[in-house]
Amino acid sequence: MATTLYGLPAQVDEACRVLVLGSMPGAASLAQARYYAHPRNRFWPLMARLLGIEAALDYPRRIAALNGAGVGLWDVIGQCTRTGSLDAAIAPGSIVANPLPELLPRLPRLAAIACNGGTAVQAWRRHVVARLDARAAALPVYALPSTSPANAGRSLQALEQAWRVLLPHLS
Repeated sequence: MATTLYGLPAQVDEACRVLVLGSMPGAASLAQARYYAHPRNRFWPLMARLLGIEAALDYPRRIAALNGAGVGLWDVIGQCTRTGSLDAAIAPGSIVANPLPELLPRLPRLAAIACNGGTAVQAWRRHVVARLDARAAALPVYALPSTSPANAGRSLQALEQAWRVLLPHLS
């Protein structure tokens, strides 16, 4: 049965230089009210490799460390109807985007947007791009491979190689 889902709040501060956008959190993340909470999601191990953030830290400390490194988290989709956790199960007509066009102008140091997976990229293009101001529309947007367990065919090493494109924006 399809359920109407509401996403998590943005984990971002004024010092954000890279905003990582997922599509909509999975069931484990929504249940725990934590980004990337599924034990097989590779986001936190990837951040350990790229930024030295210990994946074993408790969630508030991981978020603080991520923000301290200049990275913010949110999702493109703020509300949708979905059966289960897979992005493929999102009912396209049910998507309500988060207010990203309102957020981005409040991030003066923002240098790049990183979409975590294909659904995030598609939702960004379909629901957000046309509403951006000129500065936000000029930001580079990286379509990165998903860290989701559904993308298990890509190794952590391959994810790290792809996601390294963000590092110049963080130095």
